[in-house]
Amino acid sequence: MKITSADFATSAVKLEQCPAGSYPEVALAGRSNVGKSSLLNSLINRKRLARTSNTPGRTQLINFFLINDSFYLVDLPGYGFAKVPARVKAEWGKMVEGYLSQRKQLRGVVQLVDIRHAPTADDLQMYNWLKHYGIPAVVVATKADKISRGRSKQNLAVVRKTMSLNEEDPLLLFSAVTGQGKDEIWKVIGEWVQQVGS
Repeated sequence: MKITSADFATSAVKLEQCPAGSYPEVALAGRSNVGKSSLLNSLINRKRLARTSNTPGRTQLINFFLINDSFYLVDLPGYGFAKVPARVKAEWGKMVEGYLSQRKQLRGVVQLVDIRHAPTADDLQMYNWLKHYGIPAVVVATKADKISRGRSKQNLAVVRKTMSLNEEDPLLLFSAVTGQGKDEIWKVIGEWVQQVGS
């Protein structure tokens, strides 16, 4: 997909704070520090539109980025091992679940997992939740540049088995460093937002 514009639009903690209008939305979900911001920046060829952080749990809002003035990429708060109080975690969970289950503009979710590790119970719970509610999802294994090609193949098999992915369920390998997998991710997003880019 050819990116002609990409701009931060707004942040939200409640459904009513999400952008008005009918532009389709594709959300990015994953554990804290799995590389959501890096993936977003890589997709739109910008280094710092989404802020990256070495501190897990830094993204505590639902952040909307308007792409090509025609659809939104939505960065969801990371789940999992963020060092935050249980009360805050519960609030995040409520916020994300509310968005995923009630947002009519949502067309699909890109769920990120770290290729170096087996998916966690949180990863599995998120994927099963998306399946249960019939939300289209693609699993993307990030940080592919950090392990060998042979190991990547083995670890992808572990991801597919752990998350009970069927053969037809897409599983993509991605690296923000090399750009591997970027075109494949855009193809999925393009189909979801019905925008066939070049």
